[in-house]
Amino acid sequence: MGISHYIKEIGRGKDGARALTREQAADLMGQVLDGTVTDLEVGGFCLAMRIKGETADEMAGFLDAAHARLHPLPDNGLTTVVLPSYNGSRKLPVLTPLLALLLARQGVPVLVHGTATEDKRVFAASVFAELGVLPVAQMPALAAGELAFVPTEVLCPGLKRLLDVRRVVGLRNPAHSLVKLMNPCAGKALIVGSYTHPEYASSMAATWALTGAHAMLLRGTEGEPVADARRTPRMEIFRHGERTELQPQQDGPMAQLPSLPNVDAAHTANYIRAVLNGSLPVPAPIALQVEHILQTLEHHDSPAHAHAL
Repeated sequence: MGISHYIKEIGRGKDGARALTREQAADLMGQVLDGTVTDLEVGGFCLAMRIKGETADEMAGFLDAAHARLHPLPDNGLTTVVLPSYNGSRKLPVLTPLLALLLARQGVPVLVHGTATEDKRVFAASVFAELGVLPVAQMPALAAGELAFVPTEVLCPGLKRLLDVRRVVGLRNPAHSLVKLMNPCAGKALIVGSYTHPEYASSMAATWALTGAHAMLLRGTEGEPVADARRTPRMEIFRHGERTELQPQQDGPMAQLPSLPNVDAAHTANYIRAVLNGSLPVPAPIALQVEHILQTLEHHDSPAHAHAL
């Protein structure tokens, strides 16, 4: 069928472009993920959406298409914490693996998914490898306290291909938002989503409100889903799409800055080991994030809440 008729609508420039319906967006993204359209059409779609920006209905449609094509984590009867890790580190160490391991130590099943989207950053996969956590080749069945790092291509090969378009055109596309919003679990999940700029916080919140998501939203470390170790960010929770603030943003100067490692994978992994064995303290913002996640899971899994569902 092709997607040229959709590109004609979304590609009229910032002021002239028309938004797609949720159903149209799902059809468009489905064709892109299935690989049934040409590279030229994919490039046109990515550039048009980069200029126009996505509406909540369009993102919901993109999610519908992705969810229909994901290889999901099997239902384990628990709430799995999902950490999308796609930004990596440039100036600060990527501490998403620390957050994941702290949660797993508390008996939480944790699914980290991601891929390298640039060449000049350090990504969670490299840190996990230093820690002996290797990527899985197929979706595991996670028990309480288990952690898995799942490459994007295991979840959905089409999403990996779409993310890789950035290496060709040099610009992000809807897939970079999609992977931070989607739920890769067949059972219950808490998605920890992060943003780098306020406009992305607004668009992510609007999409989760529309789709009734169960998620945490914060301004993560360079876009990673882990709180900045130097200053506590605002943290919000979405329950069935309803938004509540859990933690206000920390204002004013820090009394004491934590000692952080160099950004390379080996130094970051050594730092994480030291935190886990108690030689170094857990940075206060990350400890707060873990506490909020655990409290959210306790609320979500309580008998009264389960009955209300």
